Amino acid sequence: MMSLRMLSASLVSAVLLLSAGCSTFDRAQSAQATPTEQRISSLAALSKHNPVTRTLDIQQWHTSAGTKVLFMAAPELPMFDLRLTFAAGSSKDNTTYGLASLTNAMLNEGTGQLNAGDIATQFEDLGAQFSSGSYRDMAVVTLRSLSDPKLSAPTLALFSDVTAKPSFPADSLARIKNQLLASFEYQKQNPGQLASLALFEQLYGQHPYAHPSSGNAESIPAISAQQLRDFHRTYYSAENAQMTLVGDLTLAQAKAISEQVSTRLPRGTAAAMTPEPLTTAASHTHIEFPSEQTHILLAQLSVKRGDVDYPALFLGNQILGGGGFGTRLMEEVREKRGLTYGIYSSFSPMQATGPFMINVQTRAQLSQATLQLVQDLLREYIANGPTEAELADAKRESLGSFPLSAASNSAIVGQLAAIGFYDMPLTWMSDFMQDLQNLSVTDVHEAFKRHLNPDQLVIVTAGPHVEQLPLPEPVERSGQAATVERQH
Repeated sequence: MMSLRMLSASLVSAVLLLSAGCSTFDRAQSAQATPTEQRISSLAALSKHNPVTRTLDIQQWHTSAGTKVLFMAAPELPMFDLRLTFAAGSSKDNTTYGLASLTNAMLNEGTGQLNAGDIATQFEDLGAQFSSGSYRDMAVVTLRSLSDPKLSAPTLALFSDVTAKPSFPADSLARIKNQLLASFEYQKQNPGQLASLALFEQLYGQHPYAHPSSGNAESIPAISAQQLRDFHRTYYSAENAQMTLVGDLTLAQAKAISEQVSTRLPRGTAAAMTPEPLTTAASHTHIEFPSEQTHILLAQLSVKRGDVDYPALFLGNQILGGGGFGTRLMEEVREKRGLTYGIYSSFSPMQATGPFMINVQTRAQLSQATLQLVQDLLREYIANGPTEAELADAKRESLGSFPLSAASNSAIVGQLAAIGFYDMPLTWMSDFMQDLQNLSVTDVHEAFKRHLNPDQLVIVTAGPHVEQLPLPEPVERSGQAATVERQH
């Protein structure tokens, strides 16, 4: 199951840059400044420069088997990364919860000729890395290989066998089922997990996003190997796949690889799009749990992939609670009142409308006061929007941090895979950056008012029922050395 913050850091990660801006300083003048002054001067100078970007040469085509391919050459290192993305996430489980996740987890457990140990050993001997994952919208299979044909040829052959011809052996299926059942038992001891599961159930009702991607203790034991084979044959087809290649390959080599891999996949049809969820009424669900802390989740259906308002929502959220320290939620809830170690907000756009969420954990005796404070802060932000200064700071910080999302070929593969899977334009990354730079306070404010309603929140709390304390008065902090007395 993909975490929401994971959806924010990866598929929700907005843009790809390959280089960052830098500043030069007068060495003689800097040498006479104190270390603190140097640090402040450096940050100030950096903040005045926009990040430097380069135009990305992304190639796109379809293989003869019907698989869409995105490719970007990156010859700096003698390796390449390949990602297959299938519309085969848990939204395709129907009522067999966990079927998609279990199918994906079983891919490298055997191919008929090879068992799980053989597969792992051969990838290791070839200097290659194989991984897979299953989420709500998609299932992914990834490969990193050295580009030397003597190594890449057998690696690709093995990768194709694992992806296209899994045997779903009975002993491996029993073992992975037991692992999942153990994880479900662990979830019962984790109030944060319980709150998250309940939140999606309340938020999505009968929609395919409502159930956990990994299934549950009732659904997993009954899943058969035949169901896995049927799911694989239906959803791991060439026509339901999208491929991304990044690395030390020529265009001709990339096309040859894409043909080799896609033609080995089953033939079928593209999966239907995930339907839109119905808007759910505001609600507050409490899960009684014996703990010192109470987990508080607030959420609302908000935005889907490709929405024109997403740049404004992304930037506005960096100010509200998505940017770590310095956000409004952090300042008011942690810094001024010491109610928590951390509080975060996020938008998670998916193929169908995804959630906006606020997540905070606090001392149980202060849970009601904290919840009310967070609701008041959100209401005020939606009503009035950010300030000009906040927007300017958020632009600099957001644009300056985006190069970190392209620190490796595998990170670039993830970005391009999202573009391909969600049918966004090849220029989407540079377009997004330009959109961020052009946004005004009014743009952000209006987007938040269109997509969020403070009276429509679905709230889930998990913790003990205890006598409540009043909200502490805010304390203004001054100086970097100030400490915060925690209410824990």
